[in-house]
Amino acid sequence: WLHQFYYVFGFLFAVFLILVVTCAEITIVMCYFQLCSEDYHWWWRGYLTAGSSGLYLFIYSLVYLSTKMVVVRSISVIMYISYMLIAAYTFFILTGTVGFAACYWFVRTIYGQVKVE
Repeated sequence: WLHQFYYVFGFLFAVFLILVVTCAEITIVMCYFQLCSEDYHWWWRGYLTAGSSGLYLFIYSLVYLSTKMVVVRSISVIMYISYMLIAAYTFFILTGTVGFAACYWFVRTIYGQVKVE
C-alpha cells in the first residue's frame, strides 16, 4: 500500500466532483426544457431529477444481489437490502440537493437578467 493509500482519496474526490457537476448539468437542462414549455413548477422536479439516481442505485443493488452474490441465510438478504436502502436514500438526498441548488441558481440567474421596463 505504501503511498497508494493517499491516492484513493484524491481519486474519490475527483469522482465526487464529476458526480456533482453531472447532476447539476442534467438538472439545469431538464429545468430549462420545463421552463421553455411554460411549466413553472420546477421545485420538486429539480430535486427529483437528480435524486432519481438514488433509485437507480437501489435497483442496481437488487440486481447485483440476485445475480452476483451468493447468500444463504435470509437475515443476510434483509440486512443487505436494508443497508442498501439507507445508502440509496442518502445518495438520493445528496444528489437531489445538488440538483435543486443548481436549478435554483439557474432560475435566479436567468430571471435576474430579465429587464422589466
